[in-house]
Amino acid sequence: MGHIRRTGAVAAGVVALVVPLGVGLGAGSAQAASCTTSKGPYQKQVEKFLGRPVDGKQSAADCKAIRAFQLKHGITPTIGYAGPVTWGVMDLMNKQKAAGKTPNKAGKCPVNKGRIACVDLTRQLSWIQDGKKLVYGPVPVRTGRNGYETRTGLKKIYWRHKNHVSSIYDVPMPYSQFFDGGQAFHSVGVSVWNPPGSHGCVNMTKTAASKYWSLLKNGDDVYVYGRKPGT
Repeated sequence: MGHIRRTGAVAAGVVALVVPLGVGLGAGSAQAASCTTSKGPYQKQVEKFLGRPVDGKQSAADCKAIRAFQLKHGITPTIGYAGPVTWGVMDLMNKQKAAGKTPNKAGKCPVNKGRIACVDLTRQLSWIQDGKKLVYGPVPVRTGRNGYETRTGLKKIYWRHKNHVSSIYDVPMPYSQFFDGGQAFHSVGVSVWNPPGSHGCVNMTKTAASKYWSLLKNGDDVYVYGRKPGT
């Protein structure tokens, strides 16, 4: 019973969101949305990102490519418009790619503590270090949205539950590793680039979350720093 109460207590504090924006639309409605003929303010940037001819003009092919990207990552409305949210996701992907295999080049995550999981809110990246050695990552993550920010600072993993389910949102949170109240690493069934973000947890792909599960243990350090765009 003690373990059950502990589970409930932690679940009550869980603050993870795995429901995309525009959830009321449904997949059918999103798929059926009309394609806009209007060019967006980030038309050229989006065209370049998607490998389209960069002419700054909206075409049927441009719209189709933009909509496919929006549908994949839960960006609404899915009408193929090159707006700030769509470009914001693409720009973030570019910055994540630029991190390469030296995510801690600026030295912002402490490496003098042995094994540590670093979370960079600004670039929405996480990785595991062991001293100066990069053990795993970096991998893209989805952290807290505006008003539910993932809290910064040095923390420790204090409780792990491989098949956790949130009692607040009634959603599965596989490979949960809690490090600050109800905030945890765990996998989600939506894109990790799905805006606007979680309710505080560090969302990951199943592959990354399971790898974190195998590499980390209770007592390991977690360091969260930076500021998520839009918060």
